[in-house]
Amino acid sequence: MRLSTACVATLSASVVSAGSWFAGSQDVIVGEATKVPGDSPLEFCDSDHSKDIVHIDQVDLLPNPPEAGAELVIRATGTVFETIEDGAYVNLVVKYGLIRLVNTRADLCEQVSNVDLECPIEKGVLSITKAVEIPKEVPPGTYNVHAEVVTKDGKPITCLQATVKFGGSRSMGDL
Repeated sequence: MRLSTACVATLSASVVSAGSWFAGSQDVIVGEATKVPGDSPLEFCDSDHSKDIVHIDQVDLLPNPPEAGAELVIRATGTVFETIEDGAYVNLVVKYGLIRLVNTRADLCEQVSNVDLECPIEKGVLSITKAVEIPKEVPPGTYNVHAEVVTKDGKPITCLQATVKFGGSRSMGDL
């Protein structure tokens, strides 16, 4: 479904490949989400990220916010503290306003090919630059994306969320 692809692109084009470069902050923030460093709409989920396998240093989107019908360039850096192996997965939810468009569990190792990686993802510093096209058919409105990434044993890799509005100041309530 093309709309689902666009929504996933909204959260830095491939949130489903998040384990390769998305990560949780080492800071523990209770009761509120914290912004991912850089120029993007990404935030860490409201949870303890002290045991996350990946630490994010920065994510930049160009343009930010993403635009329908335009190329989106994602630049991200982070550190992988433990090798990520086959069996890791992403729980992904994408909503358009109050409408749930995507609610799926995706194999992380199948998805990281979207950012030119493959499993196992070894320990060390990662730097990724990826350009994707966002379809011009993306309806105007507000999209909310939530992605929880875990190992095959249920160990947290990261959890991220974002809210992106397409179509300028128009939102679902304006239509």
